[in-house]
Parts: sequence; structure tokens; C-alpha cells
Amino acid sequence: MNAARIAAQEADSLVIVTPTIASSRSSHKPGRVVSERKRSCRTLVAMPAYNEEKYIAKTIVGARTYADRVLVVDDGSTDDTDAIARALGALVVRHETNRGYGGALQTIFAAARASGAEELVVIDSDGQHNAEDIGKLLAELRKGNDVVIGSRFLDGNDGGIPAYRKVGMKVLDKATTMAGTRLAVSDSQSGFRAYGKRAIDAIHLSGEGMSAGSEILIQISDHHLQVAEVPVRVRYDIEDTSSQHPVSHGVGVLINIVKLVSCRRPLFFFGIPGFLLFAFGVGLEIYAFSEHYRINQFHYILFTGGMSALVLGLLLITAGMILFALIEVLRGQDTQMARTPTSITVKAPPSSVPAPPEESGDEMR
Repeated sequence: MNAARIAAQEADSLVIVTPTIASSRSSHKPGRVVSERKRSCRTLVAMPAYNEEKYIAKTIVGARTYADRVLVVDDGSTDDTDAIARALGALVVRHETNRGYGGALQTIFAAARASGAEELVVIDSDGQHNAEDIGKLLAELRKGNDVVIGSRFLDGNDGGIPAYRKVGMKVLDKATTMAGTRLAVSDSQSGFRAYGKRAIDAIHLSGEGMSAGSEILIQISDHHLQVAEVPVRVRYDIEDTSSQHPVSHGVGVLINIVKLVSCRRPLFFFGIPGFLLFAFGVGLEIYAFSEHYRINQFHYILFTGGMSALVLGLLLITAGMILFALIEVLRGQDTQMARTPTSITVKAPPSSVPAPPEESGDEMR
């Protein structure tokens, strides 16, 4: 999916709210956006949030120490997450329906570009991440890196991670590497990251699931961005930090990563199994005919199995070649679309003497 289509989807599905103008929303026509004077923002700290009323206040307060602006993407919460975030002065972007972690990250990156942010820090709002670690990520980012990942596996910080989670994370790390990241990172699934200006402009997510972290790493690798890691601690003693069971969550992420591999590397994903099946089929056919000539006995089962393997192998190889050609065409179109400027309007808190609002032509639901 190209960048223009993503921006259009974001514009069609967001209700944008800010603390200082929330009470006056009813004075505007439904589906219209108030366009306000753009304010510069060097450091934006953003967090996806879904029913996080228990912990979001502490995270916002901690993030404000390091941020020019704090952004909360309320992903269809049914509790007081939205109200608490606005009361604490955060910029709130609300999804009318739950779009998932990837959908929230799409909105975060779009908002970062719209606000002109030079630095973007993404942190979980569920209390697992320590907001004080934001300073460590920003310090490393300002050394010239494009992306900094808060790793749970550096300096022996993985002591509190349950064993089954460690195994699952390592499996996902390997799968992400197979997707073609070419990045030597210790924690590919960390949601605590800092992005510089180059990364903010380069990353355009297409998926809405939890595999968005892996998709980001793939795009980072594609754009040859400089990546660094810093050690962070993550709490696992907090209840109700995920709406999914860790095992089902991990399986879902793995399936999505496999889909990414099939789309990004179709010759590898389909071609190698196809070649192996084809070779296996040839072997079976040779054996079946050699046995026929040697002892005058024909193995129909081996012959049928060999032919099936041959046909299936050829089909997989052909599918890989066709998909590879189609993906190359789509990548060329995406490159052209990426060069075309796209915009998304985000309302920022007005100054003490706001300019008279003007209605923008951007439609938002």
C-alpha cells in the first residue's frame, strides 16, 4: 500500500482532539477540521493507548520531562483514557474503532510528520516502560543515529522476562532477520524506540497488527538508516498490560512476519520450497523408473507422488517469479508516490491568543 493511500485512510478514520479546544468541538460542523497555525516541535513523545486509564497518567507525566509535546493515540478505548490524557495536557488523536498497534503507529508517524517533529519517541502507555529511559534513547539518537531501540537484552536486563517470552522473542527475532532486515539487533520486538528526522520521513507502515515493529525494522534496513541500542528495563509484574494472551499474540506476530517475508522475498519464500519439491519429485521419478527396468515392477504410488511433487514445485517457482515481478512494479509506483508530497492536518494546542480559526478542506470523520 503506497504512502498516499495510507494518508488517505488515516484522514478518513481519525477524530482529532486537543485539551484546550475539546469543549468547543460541538461548534464545528461534523466531519470538518479546524486548521490552526503550525507550531514547531522538536521532540515528540507518542504512545498508543487502549483502555489504559490505570497507568497512562504516570507515563504522560514522565514523558513531559523530555518532550516538547506528548501525543496519545487513543485506539478506540472505552474507558477514561482519552479524558485523562487531555486533562494532563497531551495531544490526543482518537480512533473511532480499534485499529491495532500497527494502526496506532501509522497515526503516530503521520502526526510526527505533520507537526514537523525532529525526534520521535514511541513508548508503551501501560506502565511497563520507564519514562526516565527516554533520556537515554534521546542521548544516543543525538549522537548521529537515525533510530535507537530500547533493548531488554543488553547489560543483563532480561532477568525479569519470563522464559517462554524469551523463547518467543528469539523466534520472532530470527523471523524478522529472514524477512531481510540485515540488522544485528538484540530486541527486534521492542516497542520502546526513538526516531530521528530521516527515519520519521522514511517509515510508512502498511500493516495494522503487532508485527509493525518488524515492518519498521525492514524499512529501516531498506533505507540504510543508522541503528543503535540502549539497555532498558521492562516491568512484567503489571496486570492487564495486554488484551491478548502472550502465546496467541506471538503466534499472530509470527504469522504476520511470514506474510511480510512472502511479499518482500517471494523468490525465497516460494522459489526455494518449489525447487526442493521439484528436485524431490525428480528423484522419485528416477527411482520409480529405475525399479521398473531393474525388476520389471512399476511403483505407481511413487510415480504419482513424484509427479505431484514436480507439478507443485513448478507451480511454486512460477508463483514466486510472478509475485516478484508484480512487487517490483508496485515498488516502483510506491517510490514515485513517495516523492509526491502528502499531508495530514493535526490540530495543535493554540497559543494564549489564538488566531481566528479557518476551516480546512481536509475531511475527517
